[in-house]
Amino acid sequence: MNQIKVTSNGKTASYPYGTRVNEILKESDGKYPVVAVLVNNELTSLSYKIETNAEVKPIYPDDPRGARVYRRSLSFLLAMASSEIFSSRLIISHSIGNGYYYYLEDNSEITDKDIEILENKMNSLVQKALPIYRRKISYTDAVNYFKEHGRDNRVLLMEFRNESKIPIYQCDSFWDMSFDPLVPNTSLLSHFELKKYETGLLLRYPHTATPMQMAEMKDNPLLYSIYSEYKAWGKILDIDSVGKLNKKIAERDIQPFIRVAESLHNKKISEIADRIHDRKGQVKTVLIAGPSSSGKTTFTKKLGIQLRVLGFNPQIIGLDDYFVPRTRTPRDAEGNYDFECLEAIDVELLNQNLMDLFSGKEVEIPTYDFKTGTRKYTGNMLKMEDRNILLMEGIHGLNANLTPLVKPEQKYQIFISALTQLNIDDSNRIATTDNRLLRRIIRDHQFRGHDALTTLRMWNSVKNGEKKNIFPFQNNADSAFNSALDYELAVLKPYAEPLLKQVKPWDDEYAEAMRMLNFLNNFLPLPVKHVPMDSILREFIGDSGFKY
Repeated sequence: MNQIKVTSNGKTASYPYGTRVNEILKESDGKYPVVAVLVNNELTSLSYKIETNAEVKPIYPDDPRGARVYRRSLSFLLAMASSEIFSSRLIISHSIGNGYYYYLEDNSEITDKDIEILENKMNSLVQKALPIYRRKISYTDAVNYFKEHGRDNRVLLMEFRNESKIPIYQCDSFWDMSFDPLVPNTSLLSHFELKKYETGLLLRYPHTATPMQMAEMKDNPLLYSIYSEYKAWGKILDIDSVGKLNKKIAERDIQPFIRVAESLHNKKISEIADRIHDRKGQVKTVLIAGPSSSGKTTFTKKLGIQLRVLGFNPQIIGLDDYFVPRTRTPRDAEGNYDFECLEAIDVELLNQNLMDLFSGKEVEIPTYDFKTGTRKYTGNMLKMEDRNILLMEGIHGLNANLTPLVKPEQKYQIFISALTQLNIDDSNRIATTDNRLLRRIIRDHQFRGHDALTTLRMWNSVKNGEKKNIFPFQNNADSAFNSALDYELAVLKPYAEPLLKQVKPWDDEYAEAMRMLNFLNNFLPLPVKHVPMDSILREFIGDSGFKY
């Protein structure tokens, strides 16, 4: 009973109960250092104690899971360094390119000199090769430590958790919580860059494909503008962390917050409609694009209502109905149908139909039958009258090659995504992709008959398609809309948890399912009855006032 069997790299050996992973994987057998491990498909740090028979797999920084560990560890290193330099707390915000944006809590500007001092301190910590340990401390000790160090959002978060033991990561005398594993030593964190950006700074990290070198900075002013606007919304709502959201829910004071959050959504959609109206007589079609589960369909319906208020008569065309026949659908590198590439769309037919419509002709719009992979014509006739405007939503909407025959002044392009400004706490952010993944897991189960395992298995392919077909064109947008709702994760929690728990340790996707479950543990649940029937969130949980 005092011995456990551990299999690694195809070899099995016996070790004493409680042996740490770093005592088993003493050296990397790859070209990169090991940053984390999978123990029975659960992602853990190298200081993890193994207490059962296990299969151990090393994780490297060129793996997406390892890249996340590296980035989170850099954030830990920055928090450690900044705690000795700034009197005001440094708070993590959104991602821009290969980097995280940070700002000071008192909103004072971070200077070039501040960045130089901070970067020197981080490099000094790297050179010292300090070990980073995962350990558990008592709930009382954790609360007292974070109170003493002014980590108010962390203390508030812990008010709604009651584990007797709290896992923390320790480096020298610095403690912090992390919801991802961290690298075992600061010496592994030599690849980073601090860069002044607006009034704050960017913590830049390497691309997953080249983890040992920094790539050129690619700015994204559109994303920054979205987050800046949403941050202003956060001040109106007065909730910027999960702890504050939980407090509202616990005090049963959440309904006014939801009303304001939804009203801000509607106000933004109304403003976009006004901008389209300003170009009345020029704009013939509105193209709406965004990544998976960003709420494009409901947004399009809500925009249509606002355009009607302004005197338009919107007509919706689904780009999915212009898929080429299945026999002409391109295939990806694995031989699967690639429905997300532009070549899967019959661009020639779409543009011919648009030109005919704009010239006043009546056009029969096709319907695509996904079961047979063929196009059908069922008498869906459309003709553009004076008040008509076309709304088209799909992943290629911002790509000029989708509508090459339509003049630029005849198009109004909108980018939509779910870019939450809510943080778990000062140093742990909520990734946009996590928000969208939870939406998709629930929607796929509710309306497509897929379990969470199926959605998780296809998620990397979905993200790769987005990187290729959506994000390169997002700065072409005339307007951007943020579909995130700061209360939504509390609503999604009761839907997602039972689905994620069906993923088992023998599944390769188990680590991701466990990560999402641990993430959701931070939220108090919010009853679905509070969600308005016209909310974008209803697209994923059901019972919407709109028909899809």
